[in-house]
Amino acid sequence: MANLVLAVLTARRIARNAAPLACALALGGLVVLDAAEPLPKLAAAVALLVLVAALVQRARRRAVAIEASALLDLEVGSLLVVATFAAVLRLDGSLDGDAHAALYVVIALVSAFARPGASLLVALAAAALELAVRSAMAKRGAPIAWGAAAPHIGFMAVFSVLNAAILRAEISRVRKASNTRLKAEIERLRDDARSYRLLSAPAQARGAAQKGDDERLARSGVEEIHQSVLFALRLLRESLDLYTAMLLWQNDAGTHLRISELASDAPNLSEGPFLSGDGVFGAAITQRAPVVIGGLKPGYKLPYYVGPSPVRAVCALPVFEHGQLRGVLVVDRVEDRPFSPRELELIDEACRYAVRAIQNERVFVQLERAKVEQGKLYRAAEALGAATTEPGVIEAGVTSAREITSVDFAAVTLYDEAQKVHEIRAVSGDGVAELTGQRFRHNAGLVSMVLQNRHPLPYRGEYDEKRQVVFTRRVTPPSMPSIIVLPLVVHDRPLGTLVLGSRRRAAFTDSVRSTLEVLASHMAVSLSNARMMRRLEELATMDGLTGLLNKRAMLEVADQKITAARRFSRRLSVLVTDIDHFKKVNDTYGHDVGDVIIKGLGDVLRRAKRTTDAVARFGGEEFVVICEETDARGAMLLAERVREELGRTTFHAAGSNGPVQCQVTCSIGIATYPEAGSTWEELFKAADESLYVSKRSGRNRSTAWSPSMRSSSGHPPAPEASAPAKPASEPPAPSRPASEPPAPSRSAPPAAARPASARPAAAAPAPQRRPPAAGGGPASAGHDGAPPGGKRAAAPSLSPAQARAAVEAEPRSKPRRPPEVDPTSKPKTAA
Repeated sequence: MANLVLAVLTARRIARNAAPLACALALGGLVVLDAAEPLPKLAAAVALLVLVAALVQRARRRAVAIEASALLDLEVGSLLVVATFAAVLRLDGSLDGDAHAALYVVIALVSAFARPGASLLVALAAAALELAVRSAMAKRGAPIAWGAAAPHIGFMAVFSVLNAAILRAEISRVRKASNTRLKAEIERLRDDARSYRLLSAPAQARGAAQKGDDERLARSGVEEIHQSVLFALRLLRESLDLYTAMLLWQNDAGTHLRISELASDAPNLSEGPFLSGDGVFGAAITQRAPVVIGGLKPGYKLPYYVGPSPVRAVCALPVFEHGQLRGVLVVDRVEDRPFSPRELELIDEACRYAVRAIQNERVFVQLERAKVEQGKLYRAAEALGAATTEPGVIEAGVTSAREITSVDFAAVTLYDEAQKVHEIRAVSGDGVAELTGQRFRHNAGLVSMVLQNRHPLPYRGEYDEKRQVVFTRRVTPPSMPSIIVLPLVVHDRPLGTLVLGSRRRAAFTDSVRSTLEVLASHMAVSLSNARMMRRLEELATMDGLTGLLNKRAMLEVADQKITAARRFSRRLSVLVTDIDHFKKVNDTYGHDVGDVIIKGLGDVLRRAKRTTDAVARFGGEEFVVICEETDARGAMLLAERVREELGRTTFHAAGSNGPVQCQVTCSIGIATYPEAGSTWEELFKAADESLYVSKRSGRNRSTAWSPSMRSSSGHPPAPEASAPAKPASEPPAPSRPASEPPAPSRSAPPAAARPASARPAAAAPAPQRRPPAAGGGPASAGHDGAPPGGKRAAAPSLSPAQARAAVEAEPRSKPRRPPEVDPTSKPKTAA
């Protein structure tokens, strides 16, 4: 249905667009028929009305269109040609009369205003209609004048080509002249702005954004200055009955004077520029005092008049700004009346007014420019404040630098103060992606010197690749004339550098460099905050001793993984691991050795897990593994691999009585979703019950949960998929004294689990694996696979209630305080 609707709409659109051309073609056919045999008056009147209506409608649309399409030009031209042929046939009765010349006018008009393609098609349509009309007229017995048709078609082509070429050439000339005058006016505006000190540097040395801002400010400033000076000159001219009042401004080199503003009715004023030493100008500049001349003869030559001067008295007054000569104010009058001291005071006051107007506008432009720069810095600070990661801070800083000035290359390096190594963390630009990730030692390059001196380099951002090194001799940025390296420092602690480059010379001026320094300081603070936030996130989610997830982070991950398993109907298994007789290890060897064993088990679990699995230290010596896409069989294979690898590992540590070597085993409980439960609490409780069964069944084994464990009967059900271990050589656990209170029950919900004791990382070597004994259990490479080969001795199985009562009678490990570990101790590790 949707395709049908789309096809209908497409057909309607095509028909609507083709209707004017179809109308022109039909009307042209009527013209041919009328030439063969005159149409009835009613039919001719109807055709005329349709032709006029279509022509008026398309012409009005063409007139209001800002940029007409070639199709619209073709429609209007075709209708005009058809109307012209109809008129010629009605007036002359043939195509050889005087009215046929009107067709050339129509062709020329269409060629002038239509697009070239549309003009060509209209000329071809006119030639085809000419031939068709002459062929139709032959049916009435009139001879076909092919000889007359050829000149007509030739004249159509000549009028079309010549008119299009000449008119378009004239339009191109006018556009070029207008562009030249516009560029000259813009350049004059820039010169005025620089002469008034509104622009401190040429606009070509600035970036696109800053160039636009400077031109806007300069344009408004120059206009305000001209209005103020013109007001003063007009007021002076009317009050002193002057003929001309003119302010001339000196260029930066001091060689020429240019008219800044004038008030005069003289028709023969010269536009200048004038040499600073010419006539009355040179006298005023040389004497640095007013020059008054009266009684001028008619033939006296003044520099700013073309031909004889029409005035009889002139006064030239030098204009000073902060003691520096800036221009000359010239006034004259036609009457031969010298300027009085009172009039000279008024002229001098007009000079001071013009200077004050320029100074005020200069201050205003500086304030506007400072406002623009502050806006850029505000947006940069806002973007940097919103970034909470190192990549986000780097991206926000580089983007802000591009807004401040024109940047073709940008790089951010981070510095490792401990190792004295720099790393290029991010690069922006064309063809520089290979620089990302490059590391280099502290050297004599610009990056190293900037961090050492805490100051931007090179001076003024002028870079010479033959004499200067940015990173190293091998690691180099693209060849650019302007490069600046800014330090990223927080509390006198170096974090890195911000390297910016531009293909424009003098791109990093004093004003731009100061703004970039402020940006670099903001970027350094944001980078330090991002690192601090990342460290806080690690402390909040990671266990300090093992580097695994802590209980809080594990609970969040568990909720997410169970939700995903429920959503996609997938299996999920939970493994709870506990070290056997861990309290005895602490009591025998000390808590330092216990920390080494806990770290070792964490390393074993980290190596055994997949990328999608989650491992956490749940509390004390207890660990939890959450495995996605894993059934009970795969979880049992993983548990056996962990248990056997831990049993083969020999731990070496520095005990209180010397070097210590010890081995431990672990017991593991397994629960699988959805058989063991649909929530985290249910899964963890089921895995905890399986763990108690493993403990009571002899330890050093893995047990998978089965529905029979929920039975409260006194008959001991056999645990499902229990993997017993070989007879352990460890000594039996001592019995609990009668006066000692029982240990808390493991059947409590996870919130009541044993508290995790945060231990500092013990300075111990990595554990050593012991080679497996002959006939040992299997070590599967994955979670799923064939069951282990080799049978194990069957162990007595008890119900969960019996197992819990028996385990509670044995001593359990208790939460302990973290021991004082000497961070400088280095326990030995067996090869």
